[in-house]
Amino acid sequence: MKSALPLVLNLSGRLVVAIGGGPVSARRVRALADEGAVVRVISPWVCEDLMELVLAGRVEWQAREYAGAADLSGAWLVHTAAGDAVVDRQVARDAEDQRTWCVNATDAAATAASIPARADVTTPDGRVTISTYAAGDPGLATSLRDGVADAVARGELDLRRTRKRGSAGWVALVGGGPGIDGLLTTRGNELLRSADVVVVDRLAPRAVVDRLPDSVRVIDVGKTPGHHAVPQWRINEILVEEASRGLGVVRLKGGDPYVLGRGGEERQACEAAGLSVEVVPGVTSAVSVPAAAGIPVTHRGVARGFTVVTGHEAIPGLPTGTDHTLVLLMGVTQLPQTVKLLVAQGRPADCPVAIVERGFSPTQRTTVGTLATIVELALARAVESPAVIVVGDVVRLSPDWPTHAD
Repeated sequence: MKSALPLVLNLSGRLVVAIGGGPVSARRVRALADEGAVVRVISPWVCEDLMELVLAGRVEWQAREYAGAADLSGAWLVHTAAGDAVVDRQVARDAEDQRTWCVNATDAAATAASIPARADVTTPDGRVTISTYAAGDPGLATSLRDGVADAVARGELDLRRTRKRGSAGWVALVGGGPGIDGLLTTRGNELLRSADVVVVDRLAPRAVVDRLPDSVRVIDVGKTPGHHAVPQWRINEILVEEASRGLGVVRLKGGDPYVLGRGGEERQACEAAGLSVEVVPGVTSAVSVPAAAGIPVTHRGVARGFTVVTGHEAIPGLPTGTDHTLVLLMGVTQLPQTVKLLVAQGRPADCPVAIVERGFSPTQRTTVGTLATIVELALARAVESPAVIVVGDVVRLSPDWPTHAD
């Protein structure tokens, strides 16, 4: 096309006639039906994907050949991909005569209308559509679309609204994983690039936060062992206060919001205030940090299950066999008491133990021992939080275990 003006059309409730029943037609028909269009397919046969839409009652199918201009009567848009260039040209001429835009999918150079390559991003404020048009080169348009979509997924493009949203804001509880950018989910990145305010934990991926635009307000509520500068009740209040001002708020946590992260309490507080809340799971450090140290929490023939508990409170009664893995989060401070309790509950003193400090960071360090030796080893090596403690036979699979055995 020598000239092109991209338009956004609201086809909801409007008739679109699609000529042809092949895969090309199926892709376009599905997209049109998803946008709420009333779609009529005219073709002597339809492919499996189109038949699925027909059986679901989402489109009308007239099983016959194209019969002429009368078939286009009342249509707001026409799409033709009959697989026969003569038929497609006739459909395009008939649509032109009645001043209806027609997409001729088999003749990119001559078509009067084109559907660009498209990708959708869902933000709490609504859908953002990325579309690209490359003057009859669908391969180039697709490549450009994918490049922009990838940049959005990596958190490189700003998705914040420039026009004031309604009176109600939103809250997203985002799991940041064990602290590195690469393990933050795509959805987490999208929400961070949509937020006006980010309420961040100490163990959240800080490099992502550092790259946010200056217009984003960052509220640090990080906790250290024994020192909670901002108590949980106040964190709940902050989320409600900021979102109630009509702002988009991301609560960025380390690990997963629902794995010993108090995300449930934060969600309840926000919903009690009538706020919309989205929860985005994160890669929990309970599994990922041991994995970074070469320790699987389960392994065939070694351990068939695992339990995750917080280590700064009394350890409840748990399976005592060394073939059941115990993962302790936030357990460094109470390690001596925890060891005594585990032995008292029935775990053998020679049960393997690993402490993985600063998982996934350049200074990651693993200390291995047994319940009989780990407290002394931790003191000697000045083990500090953040750390994940693993108790069970799976520790023998760690690359560091041979050193302990020696």
